[in-house]
Amino acid sequence: MQVPHNTAQLPLLGIIGFGAFARLMAHHLGAHFRIRAYDPALPAGSMEGLPAVEITDMASAARCPIVVLATPVSALKDVLADIAPHLGAGTLVLDVGSVKVIPAEIMARGLPSDVDIVATHPLFGPQSARDGLAGLKIAVCPIRGRRGLRVAAFLRRALGLDVIVTTPQAHDRDAAVVQGLTHLIAKVLVKMEPLPTRMTTRSFDLIMQAVGMVRYDAPAVFQAIERSNPYAAAVRNRFFTLAAALDLELEDHAAKAGTTALQASMADRAREDVNHNDAGDDQTQAEKGRPIQALLEPYPAHS
Repeated sequence: MQVPHNTAQLPLLGIIGFGAFARLMAHHLGAHFRIRAYDPALPAGSMEGLPAVEITDMASAARCPIVVLATPVSALKDVLADIAPHLGAGTLVLDVGSVKVIPAEIMARGLPSDVDIVATHPLFGPQSARDGLAGLKIAVCPIRGRRGLRVAAFLRRALGLDVIVTTPQAHDRDAAVVQGLTHLIAKVLVKMEPLPTRMTTRSFDLIMQAVGMVRYDAPAVFQAIERSNPYAAAVRNRFFTLAAALDLELEDHAAKAGTTALQASMADRAREDVNHNDAGDDQTQAEKGRPIQALLEPYPAHS
């Protein structure tokens, strides 16, 4: 990111909450804005590695003409009550949360009527944006005012994002599947660790890459995706119902096939093996060193 020498000419942008995603955001917006960020966990002053960012108090951040809320959904109502007295008429307020219906309603009720509101959801995080933002997706939901399409145009042209203009309801319906299931499956797989790392398929490797993208998300992100999305519970219930039906189908098929005692014993042994780490390569060094011609030699005849 190149920060212009004459930063005094850049417009001000305030960020409330300065965690990992807000820092990613500031890194890419620093070429376009002077940024005032507030986070109660950070001391006031400059931010190392982010020359465009000044850590300041809440009032100073809220007085900027554009304010981005990067706080958990659970804290949003209280944050709005704190910043509302400092917002000027015509301020543009955006959020970057993982769900949109509830935050949109909270912002519409809690912000002054002369404030424009655009709810956004960047469909990426620090892990998936390591190589840049170009081509990554972001949902934009205009809530109040006429600047939603301007926000979309800026994100598309200045940052190279793939912008999806939608409604909070349409967003949450899709996100309940896209994010809800991804994070749910990832949580289950993490709890099943250790998992195989050597003898894997490409499809399994891709699943584990997806797990790695969300493994270290803050707990508040998972809670928002699963609890604050009004459509998430129905998606979870359908997933669990279908999984249970598939389990019963497999058990019924095994019963009808007449599982033998040997099959049952092998199944028990396999279940025990799941709880152990990958045993590694069983070949001895001597076996590894045999010339390939030895594989073609016939076994000696039995005496």
